[in-house]
Formats: sequence, structure tokens, C-alpha cells
Amino acid sequence: MDWARLRGLQLAATAKLSLYRAIANAILAVFVAQIYLGKVGLIGFGLWAVLLAALQWRSTRLNLTLADINRCRITRTELRQQSLTAVLSGLVWGGAVLTFPFFGNLADLMAMLLVIAILCAASVFFYTAAPIGIVFFLIILGACTMIQLAFAGAWFAMVATLLFVIVALLGTIEMGRNFLTARLAEATIAEKEQVVSLLLREFEENEADWLWEIDVTRRLRSVSPRFAFALGRPQVEVEGMPLLELVAGRSWASGQFPQSLHDLAEQLKNRENFSNMPVQVSILGEERWWELSGTPMRDEHGRFTGFRGVGSDVTEQRKSSEKIAYLARYDTLTQLPNRLQLTEALGEALRYAAQWRSRCALLMVDLDRFKSVNDSLGHMTGDKLLAQVSARLQSLMEENQMCGRLGGDEFAIVIRDLQKADEMNQLAKRVIDRLSEPYQVDQHTLYVGASVGSAMGPRDGKSVEELMRNADLALYRAKDTGGAEHCQFEPVLHASAEERRQLEVALRKALGRDEMELHYQPVVDARSESVVGFEALVRWNSADHGFVSPGKFIPLAEDTRLIVPIGKWVMRKACEEARNWPDHIKVNVNVSPEQLLEPGFHQEVVEALAASGLRPERLEVEVTESIFLRDASVARNALEQVMALGCSVALDDFGTGYSSLGYIRKLRFSTIKVDRTFVQGAAQGSAESLAIINAVVAMANSLNMTTTAEGVETAEEAELIRNLGCDKIQGYYFGRPMASHDARQLFPGLAQRRA
Repeated sequence: MDWARLRGLQLAATAKLSLYRAIANAILAVFVAQIYLGKVGLIGFGLWAVLLAALQWRSTRLNLTLADINRCRITRTELRQQSLTAVLSGLVWGGAVLTFPFFGNLADLMAMLLVIAILCAASVFFYTAAPIGIVFFLIILGACTMIQLAFAGAWFAMVATLLFVIVALLGTIEMGRNFLTARLAEATIAEKEQVVSLLLREFEENEADWLWEIDVTRRLRSVSPRFAFALGRPQVEVEGMPLLELVAGRSWASGQFPQSLHDLAEQLKNRENFSNMPVQVSILGEERWWELSGTPMRDEHGRFTGFRGVGSDVTEQRKSSEKIAYLARYDTLTQLPNRLQLTEALGEALRYAAQWRSRCALLMVDLDRFKSVNDSLGHMTGDKLLAQVSARLQSLMEENQMCGRLGGDEFAIVIRDLQKADEMNQLAKRVIDRLSEPYQVDQHTLYVGASVGSAMGPRDGKSVEELMRNADLALYRAKDTGGAEHCQFEPVLHASAEERRQLEVALRKALGRDEMELHYQPVVDARSESVVGFEALVRWNSADHGFVSPGKFIPLAEDTRLIVPIGKWVMRKACEEARNWPDHIKVNVNVSPEQLLEPGFHQEVVEALAASGLRPERLEVEVTESIFLRDASVARNALEQVMALGCSVALDDFGTGYSSLGYIRKLRFSTIKVDRTFVQGAAQGSAESLAIINAVVAMANSLNMTTTAEGVETAEEAELIRNLGCDKIQGYYFGRPMASHDARQLFPGLAQRRA
């Protein structure tokens, strides 16, 4: 323990009372003079008074050197000098007690004892901080008093004096201990405050945060350099200025403050702690965000003295947070609300409808033919097209309507309060008409349409999930009808969706249950009408659903990619069956885009030919133009590998897709199949259909390709096609798809020749 520091604290407190001690001694000396001056004589009393005055002068002079002892340490010499003063003071007053009563009577002695009692009590107060000095003083003065009382024979008074001295000594020691305890606590607090201040200053110098402090009038004090920098002004300029006025900027004059400043003012008014409070401030005309924490300060008496806290500039963090929040709720490509915000808006619309017994609606919009644009012109062009689509959609929105992007080329519109039942139909028609207008993107004129499916809440769904599912079912129906249509949800759509789901489950088990079989439709020579080949067509006879139309399960298989294993099975089965036919008869196998774009398609063909023993030139792979819309380079590479094996490739449904002549130029097909729509159109006298067939035949002849006309159902159609120059004919007129054993019956004597 630092005893020098403790002694310094004691004597510093004692020194502050030196003037009061001198005055008290002078007053008590006057009392003594009133009692004994006329009896002791002027010389004797004067000598005593001079000694007392000299002693007080010495004590005051010594105390002046210790008045600022809080900033230094007391030495042993200084302690002895201070203690010597107390001893000398006790001797001077003790001498008066021993000598003066001999010149007076008993009443004078009692008066003198009263003065001595007052002196002892006053000394206990004046020397509380320094118990060592008062101990010496009391012992000397008490001893002299008891000696005088002994001479006077006042034994009872002598014992009372002894008890009085003992109690005074104990009180002095206890009060001195309490004084030291209090001073030590104060010193500890001061030291801690100093350490905290140093730490805070160090924190401010090494961190991005800064310290702030205001007084009871909310004016800044102790402004740190970093805080002044945050305010954009010099320290001397902002010291003593009102905090709120500084951060309010131009709004201070008008009184129109941001709400966050009102909240800060309320916290300062209530003198409450606050932490990490976001505050919008204006610094030199620039709007910024601060984050402030503050604690009210109080002095040792509990009086409020102001606020102190830390703050930091969080403008950039807030901008980042706002950007993240924006990205979480808006689509970055189209700047429209995204799926999250749309579902929130739809949920709010449903709650509003339930509360006010009104109606809301959801329209789901899907672009038609967008995929072909994306695949042929690239994703950058597709993105620019989507941006134009979103701008057109936004221009159609009215009050209580919100449009957004769900993803890909799918959009949605939420109508919060549906006033009229026909409002959905009118909006859907405007959307289809507006989105079907031509687009100009990078010197390309593009045409896409839109299909719309809608559902009304709460009639068609009381939850967001239910309403979105039903609107999606309606959209699916609109797409199935060919696009550019609006379909409203109907309960029957649930039955269709459930049927589709059950079909998918059964289709996944079909191959394992051996439910698939192949039928074969003959292809004949246009001149001789002899069979030159068969097209293999897959049929599904489900144990759960009976016979399922190819028009129903083939699109389902393509959507679910089940067409890949089914197509592989068809390839193997068709090659095995063709092995039973005459050597000049070909088998045509349809290949879907999903199957063709598989990395191992070429190997599948090799394995099917090897397993069946069929010569490659007897296998003709049929593809549609849609394969080139997916990935033209991969499709071309796969077909070239198949042709390298010796197989031929036919282009099916020619003329119904896009850029057909471009595909023919890039890849040499063996056969071009004319779609049945042109055949039927030509039979009905359509000049366009006749012109198209003539052009296809002429082109095929010039490129050494053969042509096959599909969908021939009558003798007149067959004669027409023959006259137009087609090489081969396929249709019900020459035979419907048939089972394998029926196909073999078309070759009489085949069994005998094989035997």
C-alpha cells in the first residue's frame, strides 16, 4: 500500500482547515482571557498568548506547503513537522490548564474545563483527516487536565476527563479511518475514470467510431478530432454548439426533422440509455446515417450532467443493406417485383379480401416462342427482350395492380381489389395484345406472344400457394390450346392435373411392366405402291389406365425426360423387328430432342444395331426441326455421327418450324417428309399448300433427297401426291399402324424364303 500517498491525502485535508483552526484557537483564547487575564496578570497571560499565536502562525505556514498535496507525496520529515505542531499545541494549552487555575477559584476552574472540552471537541473535527496529530494533542491536554484536577481533589471529575479523552481518541481514530476509506474510494474512481478516458481515446484513435459528449443544455463539450471530422467542421467551431442543430442541417430552420432525429431528441429529453440508434443527419448539406449510443452522466450527488456515448457513420453499410433488401424483393434484370414481393402482395390481397368480403385475382403470364428467340439469338438478346416485355407490362398497370417477374419468361399480376368480374378478362386481353406487338432488339424484329392463366381469390384459393397453383393450372391449359389465350381456373383443371400426375407415376413403371409395344405404319413407293419401309410408333397399354393415346403420353414423357429410356427401348425393339423383314425394307425410328441431345446417343444406335444384327443402311432416324432450337451444334454433331455409321436421317414435319432451309443447308438429310397439313390443304385445292409441296419436291430433287408425303387417306390424295412428284407415301390409305405380326403378313412367302 502507498503510505506516502495516504499520508498526503490526510494532511492535505487537514491543511485546508488551518484557517478555521487558527480562528477557533483565537476565540477560545479570548474566553480564557475573560476568565484569568485580571488574575494571572498581563505579562503572564501575554506570554502564553504570544506562544499560542506563534504556534498557529507556524502551523498555518506549514499547511500552505501541503495545500496541494493531492499532486505529490508527503515525506516523513513533513509528517514529523505536522505532528510536532500538534504536540506543541497540546503543550501550550496544557500549560494553561496546569498554571492558570492556581490564580482563580473553583468556578474559574469549571469555566476553564468547559473551554478545554470545547477545544478537544473542535480538535476532533479539525484534525479528523490526521488522527496521529490529534492523538498526541488529546493525550497531552487530557493528562494536564487530570493533573490539575488531582491537585484540586476533584477525583470524580478526573475520571470523567479520562473517559472523555478515551472516547475522543476512539472517535478520532474511527473518523480518520472513514476519511481514509472515502478518499481511497475517490482515488480509485478517479483512477478508473482516467483509465477509461485513456482507453476511450485509444479506441477512438484506432477505430472508425468516435466519442461524443453533451452537457445538460445538449451542447457539445470535449469534442474529439474524429467527431469534429464527422461533423465536417473544426473542433473549436463546434465546441459548445447544440448537437441537434448541428446534425439537422437546413431542416433546423424549418423544423421539419426526420423521424429519427425526433426519436433522438426524445431519448435525450427522457435522459434514458439508448444503443445503436440509427439517426439520419445532414452534414454540410449531405444526407448521411449515424448510429449512436449514449448514457446519461451524473455527478457524485446524483445530479444529471449530460450525455456521453459513441457513434459511427453507417451510411455505406445502410446503402449496402438497402441494396440487399432491394435485391431480395426486386428482379435485377427487369426491375420488377420478384416472386417474394409478389407472394407478399398476394397474401395481403387475400387478407384484404377476407376482411372486406371483396375479391382479388392473380394472373400468370408466360411468353410464347420466347425459347426459340433465346436459343437462336442468344441469352443477351433474350434478356433485352424481357426488359422490353416488363416495360410494356408495367405500362398496363393501374391502381391496385402489381406486376412482377416469377422467373425465366414467366410473369404475374396481382389485382388487390377486383371490382368487376370482367376486369380479369379485360386486363388479360390487353396483356396478350400488347405483348404480341413486334419488338425491336439489336436490329432484329422479334415476335412473341403471351398466354395468361388466372385465378380469383378467395373463390379459387384461400391461400397464396393454392391460388398460385390454380393460376398455374389455368396457364398450362392456355399453353395447351396453342398460346395467345387466356384461361380462367376451373375445378376440372384439378382433375386434369391429377390425371397427369397419375399418368406420370404409371409411365415411370411402364417399361418395367412391359406395357409398351411398337406398331408399324407402312411407307410405300409412290409409283409401284410397294412397301419400302415402316415407321415404328410406340403404343402404351397401361394396366392402370388402359390404352393411352400417344398424343397424351408422348408430351408427358418429353416433359419428364422419360422419353430418353423409352426412346432407347424403341430403338432396340425396332431394329430387332426389322431383322425379320426383307432386306430392302427400312425401319424409321422417331428420335426426340431430349434423346438426341444425350451425350451417348451415337453409342445407343451402335448398340441397337449390334444387338439386332441389322445393317445400318436399313435404319432411318427421323427428327423434327425442334432439335435445332435446343442446341444446333450438338444436334448436328450427333446426326453426323449416325450418318457416318451408314444410317439415313429424315427431316419430319418439314415447313412447320423455323428456318428449315437453313437446317437443310447445314446437314444433308436423306429424306424430307411433307407434313400432313400441306397434303390435306393441297387435296382441298389450297394454292399455298400446292406451291409448298412443289417447292419441297423441286428442292429435294436438286439436293438428291427423297420426299415422303404424310397423312394420305384417300385414293385421290394418293394420285395428287404421285402427280406432284413425291417419292414415297405414308397414310391410312395404305395402312394404319399395325402390330409386328400383322406387318409381316404384308410380305407373302417371307417365312418360306427365310426357311
